Amino acid sequence: MNEFRKFLLKNRITPKWVIFALDLFICILSYIYANYLLNDFKIVFIEYENLWKGMAAIALVSSVCFFIFKTYQGIIRFSELHEAVTAISAVFCSFAVLLLVNIFLLLVNETPFIPYSVLFVYFLSASFVICGYRVLVKTLYNSGNEETEAVNVIIFGAGNRGSMLHKVIGKTYNNGYRVIAFIDDDEMLVGKNIDGIPIHALSQIVPLVKSFRVKFLFFSRSDVDVTVKNKIVDYCLDLHVKVLNIPALSGLIDGHLNLNHVKEVRIEELLGRPAIELSNPDVISYITNKKVLITGAAGSIGSELARQIAAMSPLMLIVCDQLETGLYNLEYELQKDYQLADRLKYYIGDVKDAAAMEQMFRLYRPDVIFHAAAYKHVPVMESHPSEAICNNVQGTRVVAELAEKYLADRFLLVSTDKAIRPTNVMGASKRIAEMYCNTLQNSKRNVDTEEQFVYRMAGTQRKTKFITTRFGNVLASNGSVIPRFREQIAKGGPVTVTHPEVIRYFMTIREACSLFLEAVTMGKGGEIFLFDMGEPVKILDLAKKMILLAGYEPGKDVPISFTGLRPGEKLYEELLNQHEKVIPTHHKKILIAKNPDTDSEPMQQEIQELIAMATTCNDEEVIRLMKRIVPDYISNNSVYELFDSTYESDSPGVAASK
Repeated sequence: MNEFRKFLLKNRITPKWVIFALDLFICILSYIYANYLLNDFKIVFIEYENLWKGMAAIALVSSVCFFIFKTYQGIIRFSELHEAVTAISAVFCSFAVLLLVNIFLLLVNETPFIPYSVLFVYFLSASFVICGYRVLVKTLYNSGNEETEAVNVIIFGAGNRGSMLHKVIGKTYNNGYRVIAFIDDDEMLVGKNIDGIPIHALSQIVPLVKSFRVKFLFFSRSDVDVTVKNKIVDYCLDLHVKVLNIPALSGLIDGHLNLNHVKEVRIEELLGRPAIELSNPDVISYITNKKVLITGAAGSIGSELARQIAAMSPLMLIVCDQLETGLYNLEYELQKDYQLADRLKYYIGDVKDAAAMEQMFRLYRPDVIFHAAAYKHVPVMESHPSEAICNNVQGTRVVAELAEKYLADRFLLVSTDKAIRPTNVMGASKRIAEMYCNTLQNSKRNVDTEEQFVYRMAGTQRKTKFITTRFGNVLASNGSVIPRFREQIAKGGPVTVTHPEVIRYFMTIREACSLFLEAVTMGKGGEIFLFDMGEPVKILDLAKKMILLAGYEPGKDVPISFTGLRPGEKLYEELLNQHEKVIPTHHKKILIAKNPDTDSEPMQQEIQELIAMATTCNDEEVIRLMKRIVPDYISNNSVYELFDSTYESDSPGVAASK
């Protein structure tokens, strides 16, 4: 028996003709057995001529039935109930055919050459043996599998995917896993079992892991609530259990589970709050009939926004960036995945270049503009304030004024939580861009264009709606903390955190882009849209969890070092300031902040003066003007802190208020 088991384990797949021949041999043998059984095993009473005729008939009819039912195509050691039913069906079919032949012979007054009793015994014995040897082979194979050294695993999710995953693990001899329990958050399933494996509640994870020395937990489902998933991951990481996601069952090639197929649970899946799901049919109906322009389209935000809009089949999609390679790759991806043909336009240009942007607007005349082009890295902009103003403020002014000139319906500015009570150049520059868009929204001026003239002659006035969206840190975006930590962990550390108390709001790229699409559809002009992103995340905790998810011990296998706050960085971010009024929307997670109206003309003059100063690269004067325009811009951990006191002593507004 041991030798046979070794043969099974060594020879992975038995040829089809061998299974076919074995099934046929069993049928013939069963027929012979039936004849001997019904003659009390007395050879002298058997008519051998009829026996040979019956054997030939059995062989012929059974061969045809096996061919029709394809009983030889299954892998015996992986046989399931439906394969046993198929085999019995084939034997029954051969029995039924021969039975009908007997009935026909009886009707024409001929003697049946196979007695009815022989046929019934043949059917029962052949069915039993054909199913029995399949069960035997599978049992021997699985017993050999159990004797191998395997690690204990738990499967979360006892539904269809969990059951199928258990079967796949059981079928694979060399996967090194042994399922000892299912875990599920559905109380209706707790206490039951699947294939003899018990289903436990969430609260049983810790005792199960300790009792059975579990090494892995597989998530068989992708729809696990993030709160539940966080709880499970925390349990497992504390007990040094590795948590893994299983891909779609179609990805389990040939029914085998391999570590190359499973994926580590990524930190992006563990936001600490449920993912914000938006489903507004008005978004699709609005975008479908519009020409849409995205600036900064080659970036992580712009490219995801382009994908979501491309899926809505807009009238035209214009993607603009100054990065040639990034734009080329995006254009290739969009055409491959969405087949936009000539409805997709790509334009290489710098948003600061008024002539280039004018040409683009004149060519395509977009209806909706998503302005995502911006410099975003705080330490870099702290060293280049003039560039920050040129790109983030002047670029916004150029595109926004062209949107107004060419009668775009809506202009959406992509802003940041760092614009609230800014402590750095980047945040202050984005705040000024917000203020400029607000002045355009409140402006009473008439733009002198041919298109606007036509509207005025018709007795109407078309005005572009300027909308702002504000969000926190975007998980896994270019240059964000997640890819940086992942790279540092892969190299063995150290993982660098600026300060142990730094906290940040996080959202996924997909959530951010959903906010833009909702905002541009809902916006009436002058609003600032933002998400309720729950509680902020401590960056140190984020780093520790990423190290644990990678299978290492924080501080031991991968060290963590504190580098100190970077210039302009603050410990926490905000999404609102004290002057902004919050208005709820149709979705409980989307809020609208309304800024108080400001005198448009003086503000525009100050911003124009700031842009002119930035073009001369006079960084000190640029900072002074920024602090005058944004009074709550107070530098933190920066060389520009000295201008805060200077501005306070020189500012007539501040002096008058004292």
